Amino acid sequence: QVQLVMSGGGLVQTGGSLRLSCATSGRPLSSYGMGWFRQAPGKEREFVCSDNWTGGNPDYADSVKGRFTMSRDNAKNTVYLQMSGLKPEDTAVYYCAVRPGSGRRDSGRYDYWGQGTQVTVSS
Repeated sequence: QVQLVMSGGGLVQTGGSLRLSCATSGRPLSSYGMGWFRQAPGKEREFVCSDNWTGGNPDYADSVKGRFTMSRDNAKNTVYLQMSGLKPEDTAVYYCAVRPGSGRRDSGRYDYWGQGTQVTVSS
């Protein structure tokens, strides 16, 4: 069993920055890859970014590439999503999730999910 507790998020103006955190417990973070997803009102959940168990080889959706950076601190069992250059279309509920194996862009490959945190970007 893995628990994920998210923090960060909030309201920011266009062009602003936010950092989301995802603290995990139950198993060492170094045991698995992580992913970030988001879901806007009326839309399906979409992939944002993911990494492997070392935190390396990050993969980003084209919509966030160059603006978002995923990182992790395995000693703290925490994953971060630094978001900059935010746009109104980034407005969504953001989720972190645990992935034990492959399928980095497939939400069905993720076993455990954080509670979600709202990010709202005003124009």
